[in-house]
This record gives sequence, C-alpha cells and structure tokens, in this order.
Amino acid sequence: MNLLDIQQNEFVHRHIGPNEAETRKMLATIGEAGIEDLVSKTVPASIRMGTALDIPHAMSEHDYLSHLKEVSLKNKVFKNYIGQGYFDTITPSVILRNIFENPGWYTQYTPYQAEISQGRLESLLNYQTMVSDLTALPITNASLLDEATAAAEAMAMFFSALNRDHDNLVRPKFFVDENVLPQTIDVVITRATPLHIEVIVGDFKTASVDETYFGALLQYPDTKGNVHDYRSFIDAVHAAGAYVAMSTDLLALTLLTPPGELGADAAIGSAQRFGVPLGFGGPHAAFFATKDEFKRAIPGRIIGVSIDATGGRALRMALQTREQHIKREKATSNICTAQALLANMAAMYAVYHGPKGLAHIATRVNLLTAALATKLKAAGVKVLNDSFFDTISIEVADVAALRAKAEAAGINFRYANGIVGISLDETTSLKDLNNVLAVFNAGHVGVSEPKTKPLFRRT
Repeated sequence: MNLLDIQQNEFVHRHIGPNEAETRKMLATIGEAGIEDLVSKTVPASIRMGTALDIPHAMSEHDYLSHLKEVSLKNKVFKNYIGQGYFDTITPSVILRNIFENPGWYTQYTPYQAEISQGRLESLLNYQTMVSDLTALPITNASLLDEATAAAEAMAMFFSALNRDHDNLVRPKFFVDENVLPQTIDVVITRATPLHIEVIVGDFKTASVDETYFGALLQYPDTKGNVHDYRSFIDAVHAAGAYVAMSTDLLALTLLTPPGELGADAAIGSAQRFGVPLGFGGPHAAFFATKDEFKRAIPGRIIGVSIDATGGRALRMALQTREQHIKREKATSNICTAQALLANMAAMYAVYHGPKGLAHIATRVNLLTAALATKLKAAGVKVLNDSFFDTISIEVADVAALRAKAEAAGINFRYANGIVGISLDETTSLKDLNNVLAVFNAGHVGVSEPKTKPLFRRT
C-alpha cells in the first residue's frame, strides 16, 4: 500500500462489507471465478464501456469537503428579482432552529399513522386554517407537492366533476390564461395529455368559454405582475357550467380580495414565501383550497377536529387519499405527495407574525414596488403595469445592454420576450431598491419615502 492509499482510503476500512474474503465466498457459492466473470455474464457487452472510467484518484471525506469548498467559492452570489413564484424570505430563527433544523420535524416521512402525532397535526391544521382564511374558501388540504402540481390537480378535479365517462368526453376543453406562470402551464399540459384534455392557452379578456369547457385557470397576480378583477370572466365561465381555479400568492392575499370572494371554485399556489428558504427551485409546499362541494374529490389529505374516547379534543386525518384507495386512471396526489415539513414551517411563520404582521410585510413589499415604479416612470422607463402587488414589467430599448449592466452590479432580473420583469420580496431593503434604480440611472429613494399608501387594502 502506497502513501496515497493510506491517506485516502479510510472509508474502505469503515465499510460494513462485503470485504475481500466475503466476496470470494459469494463468488464460490454461485460458481464464478471473479467479479469480472460475473459482470461479463450479467451485463451485455453492447452497453459496457471498453475502457476504464477517466476519474481522478479517490479523496477522503475531509479532502472532498475541502475541494467542494474551493469550488463553491467560484460562485457569484447575485441578488435575485426574478419572481415567477419563487421569492426570498426571512425565516424566523425560532422556526429555523426548532423545526427546519430539528430532526424531530425534518426526518418525518409523511406519516400514515399521523393520528398519534397530535402536535404535528395541530400545526397542519393551522396551515389549513391560514390558507382557508386567506383564500376565503372553506375546504383546504394539508399541502401538495408544488404550485404547478396543484394547478394540474384542480384541472383534474374539475374534469372528473363534469366528465363522468372518461371515454366519452362531453366537456374536453380547459382554458389557461396566457399569463399563468410558464412552469405551471407546462405541467398542466403534460398532465392533460393522457386524459385527452384539450388545453386552450389564451387571453382571458378575449376568451370565449362555452359548454365544451369544463374549467379555467387564472393567475392572481399574473406572471407580469398585473392584478386583474376576474369577476366578469368567472361569471361567464360559471354561466357556461364550468369551474374556475385561481393560482395565487398567500402574501398578496393579505391585501387583495381573496379568490373565494371573486367567485373562484378553487385557489392554489405556493406557500414558499412564508418562511421557507429557496431550495434550488423546490420542493415548496403548495396549498389547495376549494368549495365544500369538492370535499370528496380534493387530492391529498385533510386534518380535522374530532373527539377521543374520553370526550377530549383530538385531531385526525378527516380525509385521505392513498395509492391503494384509487384506480390508477383516476389517481390524484395522494397522502405522500405532500410537503409536511415545509407546510409546518409556513404555518409557524403565520403564527409567528400573526395577521397584522403578515399584512405589514405585504404592505412594505407593495410600497417598495410602488416606489420603484414611480422612480422608473420619472426616469422615462416604460412600466407596463396599471396595477401590481410586488412585480412590475418594463420595456427598455436595449435589453442586452441593461442585462450586462445589471449582472455587473450582481443583479438578476427576469428577461422574457423583450420584457424585463422585476419582483421584490420580504428581504428587499432600501439599499437593494436603490441598487436596482442605479442600473436604470433612475435616482434614489430616501428613508422617508415612499409616502404613498399601499395600492390595495383587503377588507
């Protein structure tokens, strides 16, 4: 053994097996002379490599962690204003320490026997209550995989409600507004294909929904940041006998009129910005709220309040969808397709801040966005939004030049079809705002600004 082997191969001696003696014994049992002979008989030659892998010498765990650290230092950490359903958030330390970093919470697989864990069920019940309050819809499940999946589940729920015979579809069409988040549109189309659903993507303002449609999906606020009053469209869809789902934002709903009051039949979205750190795109717990008429069709599980044998208050799974409960062609997201840890974090975030605290965070984000829009307009930048919550879309003459300047300042905006999108969040400071304005040579916001009132106030 050379010096390199002595340094790098500590793991080999810690491994529980098989060691060389055990390997020889197993080979003798099956009648093979060596590993190479065994592999040649079990792996077809057509898929085997003819040469050895071109990989470096093995590293110890300590050396490898040091190497990863060196590589990570090459990363450039930018400030992101991309939005599209993903926002930076401030995780309260008490939640970070006691839930996110606590194995008592993070090691739990979605429990089949959750009835025995009253504390966890109480947290999930808080999550459901929070979502129901903010969406103004009475039935909420205990989270789903992500926002796009929840949108696809709403589509499937409406589809089954109005197409009892999947082999003879009477209402095969589903309308999706063109300003729904792009990743949501992609998932909806993918999930629609095997069900033979015809997804129609268009502008809700000019769409004509008739009796061939079973439902529609809207974004609130939409991907460009606009906040629309969808009441007329929702009434038109209902007049055609179809249903409406709204993909929305929980923080925005602390100020905006909730989907239930607009007439929506379901509200879905991500709970990520309620204290859940950005996890390289996911997973992030989704919420799914709907009307009472869909309580037997809602995917996932619902935590309910019951009474135990002694007459005391007891929490239990009042409704649950498991793999073995449903036929494959009618399958929905089941009890395991939840994000219990992240839903619990969002629930605790809401408890930590309370209704007034959440509204304060939302108001601050909205005011900063209003200040940004005002300064950009004053500098001659074309802002495309008439109304907004935390996101604005702008037009600039030279997108490439703007992007180069922004990236030189360590800033990421959203660039799509010649439009630049800017989304603010809970972590945005006045310094951050002024750094954005500097990219456009659009002045400076002082500590006393903005003096305007928030654009929205939830009643």
